[in-house]
Amino acid sequence: MSREIALDTISLKETPRIAHTEYSLNYHTDYILKKTEASKIDLDTIRKFYDILMIDFLWNTDDGLHGDWEKFGRATDMGHAEYAIDGSDKRIPKECPFKSPEDVWDFDTVAEYGLPDFDEQVSAYESNIQRLRDDFPNQLSTGGYYKTIVSGAIQAFGWEMFLLALSDISKMEKVLDSFFRFTLFHMEAWAKTSAEVIIQHDDFVWTGGPFMRPEIYRKVIIPRYAELWKPLHRSGKKVLFCSDGNFMGFAEDIVNAGADGLIFEPCNDFGFMVERFGGSTVLVGSFVDCRDLTFGKWEVVCASIDKTVELAKKFKGIMFAVGNHLPPNIPSEMMERYIGYLKEVL
Repeated sequence: MSREIALDTISLKETPRIAHTEYSLNYHTDYILKKTEASKIDLDTIRKFYDILMIDFLWNTDDGLHGDWEKFGRATDMGHAEYAIDGSDKRIPKECPFKSPEDVWDFDTVAEYGLPDFDEQVSAYESNIQRLRDDFPNQLSTGGYYKTIVSGAIQAFGWEMFLLALSDISKMEKVLDSFFRFTLFHMEAWAKTSAEVIIQHDDFVWTGGPFMRPEIYRKVIIPRYAELWKPLHRSGKKVLFCSDGNFMGFAEDIVNAGADGLIFEPCNDFGFMVERFGGSTVLVGSFVDCRDLTFGKWEVVCASIDKTVELAKKFKGIMFAVGNHLPPNIPSEMMERYIGYLKEVL
């Protein structure tokens, strides 16, 4: 049932309840064990946990057989802050291998990292989606790609060199085009698989909005998204665009470029998104902000859920999610209260 609810939501069909997904759930190890009454966390435990929480949709991307760029060429490891409770995901940043904007302007993604054999990539992607279906038969698992044009440039150059190189967009456009060409190969590979839904992830803005001139987005970045999505649409797939940060000013451009849905954080006003796109575009998000859950503001959380549900019941294609994740420092008591209330109202 859950898988069908997700598929029908993405197809803008009627559903028996509002679709639901969440992110970072697997970090909540103590809560998972408590909720499932399991003695250890394994695949069966996670399956049971997702079913208890009415999770319909599993966010998944795969950057392909050459996705670990440091194995194939130059890339910038900016490190990782502590997110897991035990700090196991903390990573110290490494020195950027690019020393000047000129180094960046001379870069070509395809030449640097190479592309795998196309048929081998298709086979790997198909194996990925089949494994996810076997592991989580009750949920809709997506295909997808993470390091798209802007996220790819950030991964390769790091923020400092990327921003410096953007000072001359006439030189930088061909570099960005190389990330587009690298990504297009993977979109064409996903198009050959049985995946029904593809996530195109690209963190192309900040929380405060765009960090590049608007015309760069509209003339350089978004038209290339449209080209990425053509092979996917030709093969009958739905495309959900996902970005951190506030992209309200470009949401219409993204939809006009061909995105079937938008996945977004609460810094994008959910009411605006529904008013503009409700019923015609899949919307994955809500008014709920994870910080209110973390700091115990239940009245705020409850009101945010109620506002979201009120709008979601008026339009097809809305999937409830806390767009800025459910971090592991949310107390178990608050998680229980949140999930319990959601199960009542969705």
